[in-house]
Amino acid sequence: MYNIYTEIMDKLKPNKIKYDSSGLIPVIASCVRTNKPLMLAYANKEALNMTLSTGYAHYFSRSRNKLWKKGETSGNLQKVVSVTLDCDGDTLLYRVQQSGFACHTGSPTCFSEEIAVFEKIPNIDIIQKNIDTIKSRAKTKVDGSYTNYLLDKGVEKICKKIGEEASESIIAAIKGDKKELANELADLTYHILVLCQSLNMDYANVLAVLESRDKV
Repeated sequence: MYNIYTEIMDKLKPNKIKYDSSGLIPVIASCVRTNKPLMLAYANKEALNMTLSTGYAHYFSRSRNKLWKKGETSGNLQKVVSVTLDCDGDTLLYRVQQSGFACHTGSPTCFSEEIAVFEKIPNIDIIQKNIDTIKSRAKTKVDGSYTNYLLDKGVEKICKKIGEEASESIIAAIKGDKKELANELADLTYHILVLCQSLNMDYANVLAVLESRDKV
């Protein structure tokens, strides 16, 4: 196996990776689409080299005292998009595309037990939840599902609904009714997601275009 670890370490001039006395470094894995934390594990030099060489998350199990590839037996693989070192050099961040669930309990994330919530702030994660639900409907029909109705009717019907929702959003904006506008824009966003699914287009393509326009 080509040791890419040594090559990368040679490039890390001021911020060399700092392992603890056991030769380990904590690794936080987060979802590349939502930035939601998925799990915390540990890596040694070999695990990091395997991650960098294969593009899939590898860790070191302290309880089993061995290297392990995430999802090797369960199929819940983590395809690594980027590896980032923190400012102190003692923690790594893997941004990953998670297959299946991250937690051994069957939860999408190991961080699922909320201890305290001081404020609920909606974030981009709800977009992904909608995408996942729409994809699920496309695979398995549900009686009475509006999403299935739209997918069955096809692109022309979905586009017509997008036009209606866009017009209603414009009217709400001109009226200055922010509550109504939020509802109409939510409807518009939903129908856009359904359109993407109808055309088998990943919404990440839209996000990529937005990212390329970061100087707007």
